[in-house]
Amino acid sequence: MSDTTSHEPAQAEAAHRTSRAGRPDRVTVAVYAADPVLRVGIVHQLRQRPEVDLVDDADAERAEVSLVVVDTVGDDVVALLHRLRHNNATRTGLVIGTLGAGALQRVIECGVAAVLRRAEAEQDRLLSLVLAIANGEGVLLGKLLSHVGNLQRSVLDPGGLSLSTLTTREADMLRLVSEGLDTAEIARKTAYSERTVKNVLHEIITRLQLRNRAHAVGYALRNGLI
Repeated sequence: MSDTTSHEPAQAEAAHRTSRAGRPDRVTVAVYAADPVLRVGIVHQLRQRPEVDLVDDADAERAEVSLVVVDTVGDDVVALLHRLRHNNATRTGLVIGTLGAGALQRVIECGVAAVLRRAEAEQDRLLSLVLAIANGEGVLLGKLLSHVGNLQRSVLDPGGLSLSTLTTREADMLRLVSEGLDTAEIARKTAYSERTVKNVLHEIITRLQLRNRAHAVGYALRNGLI
């Protein structure tokens, strides 16, 4: 009897790992917000979703997804994003009121995987953001990124940077990433397989020594490649 009982914790832990790998259970989420009103609003919406397990401050460092909710990006926010970036247990998303071109580049360089305007942060959009981050997909502000890219290209030296760093296919796929499309959606749009999409994006990230899809989009925008 004692031998059987002693195996139960290990079996339960193995079952939990299997469940997490298939992701049928809930995604653990920590919410960071200096403004308690902003925090309450986001927490209230996510708490209603069975796919999400909100963790308290004591367990925040172990959350799969960290949502940082702010009005603007200041030095204190950048410091928090840098700290979260070095936590290998979590991926970071940003819900923000106002985000200019310079601030967008700063948060991408901080390793933020996803950005959502606070005005658009209704329950379904928040859930999509959380699940995309948990699954390793970057969800960025397509229209804002396009605007920033136009600004960047307007000031580039015509004799300097060019599109030669990316192939046409690579640039097309990064452009779709910037519009918030995930792997399956990009595959449907481009008529490539999901494996091909993943391989192409991985090749860009590896070749240019970048961190993730969001960083690749930021790099491409800064250099006028998309």
